Amino acid sequence: MDKILLNDMMFYGYHGLYPEENKLGQRFTVDLQLLTDLKKAGHTDDMNDSIHYGHVYKVVGQVVEGEAKNLIETVAEDIAKRLFTTFEALHGVIIKVNKPGPPIPGYYESVAVEIERERKDYE
Repeated sequence: MDKILLNDMMFYGYHGLYPEENKLGQRFTVDLQLLTDLKKAGHTDDMNDSIHYGHVYKVVGQVVEGEAKNLIETVAEDIAKRLFTTFEALHGVIIKVNKPGPPIPGYYESVAVEIERERKDYE
């Protein structure tokens, strides 16, 4: 399966277990691997035969910058659902949601979750 990669997309959201996270918010980054068939787009050079990266960014942004969630696991799952609903050509997706500088004891650059989903997971 072919892939479209979107790396280090940055958003500001209010996700987390602690009240200060929901009030102050923080930066999140998202990496995507969109699994689709790019053969036709490669031959036709027509955007209608692919998945528009700008539209993907908007969909992800609506989730990350939208309603606050306790868990980044839920953010990742919501991104997957929205992508499959929005993009018919999407066969599978790998989503990594990264939370830099989490407010937990210790020294962390970030914490992240990564999920893999296929269209059949939502049918």
